Amino acid sequence: MKKVITYGTYDLLHQGHINLLRRAKELGDYLIVGVTSDGFDKGRGKLNVRNNVLERVEAVKSTGFADEVIIEDYFGQKIDDIQKYDVDIFAIGSDWEGHFDYLNEFCKVVYLPRTEGISSTMLRADSQKVFKIGIVGSGRIAKRFVPETKFVTGVDTISVFDPSSSNAKSFADTYDLISYSDSYHDFLLNIDAVYIASPHLSHFEYAMEALKQGKHVLCEIPMVLNASQAKKLYRYADEHDLIMLEANKTAFCPAFNHIVTLIKSGFIGDVVDVKASLSKMMEGEVRELDPLQAGGAMNEHASLNLMAIIRLLGINFKKVEFFSKMENGVDIFTKANITYPHATSSISLGIGVKTEGNLVVSGTKGYVYVPAPWWLTDYFEIRFEDQTKNKKFFYSYDGDGLRYEIQDFFSMITSKRKSCYKLRRRESVAIAEIIEKYNNGYNLTII
Repeated sequence: MKKVITYGTYDLLHQGHINLLRRAKELGDYLIVGVTSDGFDKGRGKLNVRNNVLERVEAVKSTGFADEVIIEDYFGQKIDDIQKYDVDIFAIGSDWEGHFDYLNEFCKVVYLPRTEGISSTMLRADSQKVFKIGIVGSGRIAKRFVPETKFVTGVDTISVFDPSSSNAKSFADTYDLISYSDSYHDFLLNIDAVYIASPHLSHFEYAMEALKQGKHVLCEIPMVLNASQAKKLYRYADEHDLIMLEANKTAFCPAFNHIVTLIKSGFIGDVVDVKASLSKMMEGEVRELDPLQAGGAMNEHASLNLMAIIRLLGINFKKVEFFSKMENGVDIFTKANITYPHATSSISLGIGVKTEGNLVVSGTKGYVYVPAPWWLTDYFEIRFEDQTKNKKFFYSYDGDGLRYEIQDFFSMITSKRKSCYKLRRRESVAIAEIIEKYNNGYNLTII
């Protein structure tokens, strides 16, 4: 019996898929079809898949061409599957010509002609509303945003606002935006959503005004610096059927979400301690070193690190204490201890003191180690007393990582889903609450 294997996402199953499966089936006697898992798709940057894996499997089965359907869940699985199922022919669409020649070592590789004029990408584009988004601010983070939106369908960045007209024009020219403005009112008129990447202290005002004008809001970290402002924003958005989301990018990345899933499923037992650190050395006349612009290590870096702790241990912490080294009115280093009823946690943050920048989650059975820079997670390990049980996990972290939060933001808009399980509103409020405690001098020791 001649066995054939092929792979695909098979999203929005269409005639092109059916033709490809028919051609693959004609090559042999038994056809195995590998359907990519949801996690594998996201891990390799496919962010716009409409149907979940169960729907896609059922769609493939309904064609009648597949004798067996399997799930593709990791890089390198094709070689494993070819050997496991004693496959004779690997078949794939001709748009992959040459890409899988390395499999000739294990079986015959055949590139099948594609059906012209139809694809899942085209179907998604035809059926999806395009949301117009504007950017507030034209600094470092804003410059990363426009290229990242190119990887999310249904999003068109059309405008930028900056109080400096020359800065706004320069940004618009650089990224081929159709408009720019130094008037926030005018800027909001022709867009559906805003991405706020302005200095910290302006976030609340810009976000609230955008919400009042009926715009969805994706706001950079720290979203705000106190809990009451966070609650006001979420409350207003909720009451007016709008989406308000904190752009805490690591929370939306595939690898970090896998870490959370593994830990919450008990893989390392009960979590007893979480340690997260981050440092980026700053110098010169920059906002991060200016006390009048909410500079300092805590305001700059706490959001990412607190997110990891709160996602893993929850919002019901019992005690918080801070230790800071100050210089020229800002903390160049801060350590915070956050205590829970059954666990401890800490963050170490620096803009004038260097630290490792890793994440360690300790449990009763083992621990998770994420090397620096942990917030750009593409690799982590789970380690046990018996080292033969250790596991290593590798994930794709594409571009600047903003595409994952952008995709979730617009998915929330289209599905009218007001909260995201990857970073719930109450978790965002808890982050702001801890930052507020620090800025109010609560349990703060100067070292």
